[in-house]
Amino acid sequence: MRPAKRRGILIGGALLVVVVVAAAFFLLNSGSSKPEAATGATAVESPGALDPNSAITEYLQDLSENNPDAASRLTDDAAAAATALRSTRNALNPSSVKAKLTVLQPTPAGAKQTGGTFNLSWALKPGKTWTYDVPFQLAQAGGKWLVHWAPSLLHPKLEAGQRLMIGTAVQDPTAVTDRDGKPLLVSEPGGVRPVDGNPAPLLRSALTGQVTAAKGGGLTVERVDAADKSVETLFGKASDGAKPLVSSLSLAAQNAAQAVVDGYQGSAMLVALDTASGDILAVAQNAAAGDALKALNGLYEPGSAFKIATSVAAVQQSGLNAGSPVDCPGVATIGTRTVKNEGFELGATTLQTAFARSCNTTFGQLALGLPADGLKKAADELGLNADYEIPGLSTELGQVEPAASKDEQVEDGFGQGRIQISALGGAVMAATVASGKAITPKLWHDIETTVVKGYSPPPSSVLGEVRKMMRAVVTSGTARGAAGAGNVFGKTGTAQFGDGSAATGWFVGYRDHIAFAVVLEKSNDSGPAVSLATKFLKAL
Repeated sequence: MRPAKRRGILIGGALLVVVVVAAAFFLLNSGSSKPEAATGATAVESPGALDPNSAITEYLQDLSENNPDAASRLTDDAAAAATALRSTRNALNPSSVKAKLTVLQPTPAGAKQTGGTFNLSWALKPGKTWTYDVPFQLAQAGGKWLVHWAPSLLHPKLEAGQRLMIGTAVQDPTAVTDRDGKPLLVSEPGGVRPVDGNPAPLLRSALTGQVTAAKGGGLTVERVDAADKSVETLFGKASDGAKPLVSSLSLAAQNAAQAVVDGYQGSAMLVALDTASGDILAVAQNAAAGDALKALNGLYEPGSAFKIATSVAAVQQSGLNAGSPVDCPGVATIGTRTVKNEGFELGATTLQTAFARSCNTTFGQLALGLPADGLKKAADELGLNADYEIPGLSTELGQVEPAASKDEQVEDGFGQGRIQISALGGAVMAATVASGKAITPKLWHDIETTVVKGYSPPPSSVLGEVRKMMRAVVTSGTARGAAGAGNVFGKTGTAQFGDGSAATGWFVGYRDHIAFAVVLEKSNDSGPAVSLATKFLKAL
C-alpha cells in the first residue's frame, strides 16, 4: 500500500491533527483587505451601518458567504477581526458556515449600545455539524453602528489570546510503539516524527502511513491558548483509533541492527525476525546501501547460504542425514561443470562436515542427483517463494524456479545459479528451520499481513538434521567467529555476480527466538557478515 502523509500538533498532552488548507480558499469571494482610496475631494466613508439591525445582519451575511474582510469592516476592530476570522476558517475548514440572527434587543431612541444573540453553524465534515449560540454587542461610533469585536464572537468561551483548532484528541502523544510499548514515532506540531535517534529510518514512511489510516475517523474542535495548549474540547470526540499503533519492531533489536550496519564501511543490510510470531524485529541498512528498501525486496544470489535448502532436499528427497558419508574433493567435474572449493578438500567426510565447511563440490553433486524440481520444492518449503502483503511495505522473499539444465542445477546446489533471495527471505528461511512452522512476517500487531502465497514447512525429522548441520557451522565450520554470541545456528555464503570479480557476503541463522540475515554487497567474503551478526546478537 502507499501510506498517506499526516500532520499533527501536540496540545497539552492531546494530539491535534491539524487540517491543512490552502490559503487560496479564503480569498474566494472575499473583499479587499484595504479600503478603497478616496478620489478627488470625496472623503472616505466611515465603516459601519446606519442602524443596529443592518450592522448585525450584514456582518452575519458576510460571515456566511466567507467574506472575512467585509465582515471585519463592520466591527470596531477590523484588523483583529479579519485575522481571527480568516485563521478560524482556515483551521476549521468548513464546507459551509451558516450565521443567523436569533435575538436583537430593542434599541431605545438615542441609545448608543445594544446587543443580542446569533446562531453559528459549522459544517465540518459529513455528519459533523457544530452549532451553538453566540451573544454579541453593538455600539455606535461616528454615527454608524458597528459590531463590537471580541474573540467570543467566534465562540462564547473563546478568550483573548485563544483560538479554535480541529483535532483528534489523543491523550498519548505517542503515535507508534514497538512491540514492548516503547515509543517509535510521536506526534507534534510539525506532524509525526521519529523519537530521538531516528530508529528504523527505512520504515518511517510505512509507519507514518498507517498512523494516518488508523486515526482518520475522529474529529474534535479544541479551544487552545497562545502556546497551542488545549484548554477545552468544545465539540466532538476522539477517534477510536487514536491510541498508539503497536508495531512488531523491537527498539532494542532495531537500534542494535542499525548500529552494526552503520559501523561497516561497505553496503550492509540486516533483517531480524521473531521465530515464534513472525514479528519483524529489525530492518537496517547503512548509507552505503542507499535509501531503497533493499533489505526487504532486493534480490541477490545467496551463494552457500542456499545450501540450507539443498540440505533439506538431500535429507527429504535423497534419504540422507547429517552423518551420511559424502565426498568433498577440492575440484570436481560434475556434469560438464568444473566445481571448486575455496582452496580446501576434505575427501571422504560426512554431510554435516561438508555443510559446516561449505564444500561446493559435495553440494553440486547432491543437487545433480535430485529431481529437476527438487531444489525448488525445498525452497518452497522454506518460504523462499512465498508472497505477502505487509501494510506499508513492498517485499520480495525470493525467486527459485526449476533449473533450465543439469549444469544450472549443479550451480543452484551451492547458490550460484539463477536463484535469488532477499535478506528478508534469508531470515524467513532461517526462522522456518528454527520454528518448524511457516512464518508470516508482520510489521504490525494491530494490522494483519495478507498471505498472498503461503507455504508448508519441511517435516520436523528433516529439519532436525538441518539444525545439526547449522549448529556445526558455528562450532566447527565457517562461522566459528559467532561462537561467542551464544547458541547460534547458521550458514555462511559468498556469491559471485556479474563478471565474477565481486561477490556478496551472507550469514543467515538464528539464536533462540531470533532469526537473522546479514547481506553485504561486494564484501567478497562471508567473514564480515559473521562479524556483524555476532555484534548484533551480543548487543541484545
